[in-house]
Amino acid sequence: MTRAEQYKTSAFIDKCLHLVSSGAMEASATFSEQAVAIARSRGIARARDFRDAGIPPASITRLCEQGKLVRLARGLYQLADTDEIDAAHNVAEAARLAPHGVISLLSALQYHGLTTQLPHTVWICFHHKARVPRTLPFRIEAVRASGEAFEAGHMTADIEGVAVPITDPAKTIVDCFKYRSRVGLDVAIEALRDGLRQRKATHADLWRYATICRMQNVMRPYLESLT
Repeated sequence: MTRAEQYKTSAFIDKCLHLVSSGAMEASATFSEQAVAIARSRGIARARDFRDAGIPPASITRLCEQGKLVRLARGLYQLADTDEIDAAHNVAEAARLAPHGVISLLSALQYHGLTTQLPHTVWICFHHKARVPRTLPFRIEAVRASGEAFEAGHMTADIEGVAVPITDPAKTIVDCFKYRSRVGLDVAIEALRDGLRQRKATHADLWRYATICRMQNVMRPYLESLT
């Protein structure tokens, strides 16, 4: 092979390697952009969200190393530039990290606009046999219930793109009376008054949940005074 032929061959190989490298870089950039878009849309993204989109784990690892993604817990990620980690964000995160629990009490009151308090913890109700997670990245207040007292009054709220199981307004109010030693009777009374005034809870629903939770005697005088 002549020197000219060797040069042409070498130049051709370099060009091929450059094209392959450029293609790999473009693919990597595309994966990164897709991962960032998924994390932004979901607020908190699972590893399987990236996997279902065809994004390789190496791209997620690279984004974490670059400081663009933050690994919250095993298989859970969020954007590093999230401006505000507020109560709603923690509630959404809790729904992912504690999928067997139901957001309740003060956290549910805040979501429904039935309290002036800003809870500094996430309140979650667990079935009495369920395991309470111990490694959450924020404080929680856990309560337990069983049977219909646990199953009744659930709804699903869309918070930061996360389907969050949460007690409905009437059940939340009754739970506040049930756990009044934890949240305070004044909080429960305020929630009852606001729930009726804002028409977010009816007497019928409140009494139904009070019967399920055996709170009739406790709540009767307050319900009668507000009729």
